Amino acid sequence: MQDKMIENFNEQTRQFFEPMRKLNSLMLDNMEKLTQYQMESMKRYSQLGTERLRDASDISDSDSMQAFSARQAEVMNQLSQQMLEDAKALSEMSMEFKTELETLFAEQAKLTEKVAAKAAGGQPDKAETAKAETAKATSARGASKS
Repeated sequence: MQDKMIENFNEQTRQFFEPMRKLNSLMLDNMEKLTQYQMESMKRYSQLGTERLRDASDISDSDSMQAFSARQAEVMNQLSQQMLEDAKALSEMSMEFKTELETLFAEQAKLTEKVAAKAAGGQPDKAETAKAETAKATSARGASKS
């Protein structure tokens, strides 16, 4: 008997903490993805900046200055394109995270409803019973008038 009580308590505790564990896991996974993506982006941008500095340090005459300036416009176009791609990727990650959160909360709501129904012994509450009786009475009156 005591073993069964302890086992029930342990199961209830697991059920209580399971949603928080799932939420924490989801948030940690998302944070890890975002951090990894941002680190990769920072590496790309810093490499691009370093390349530009190296190219600038190689300027020795007007021809190399002209070539550097022409390349600079091309690099700026490339940089703006990369920034747009990064923004799109981050937006997609955010939408994916939002969808996963909504799914998690919906699952938890269903589970909570089941637990509440089980705790109530499967009996609807008094307000629901009153609504059902009122609906039956209304439909019975409507049927007798026809």
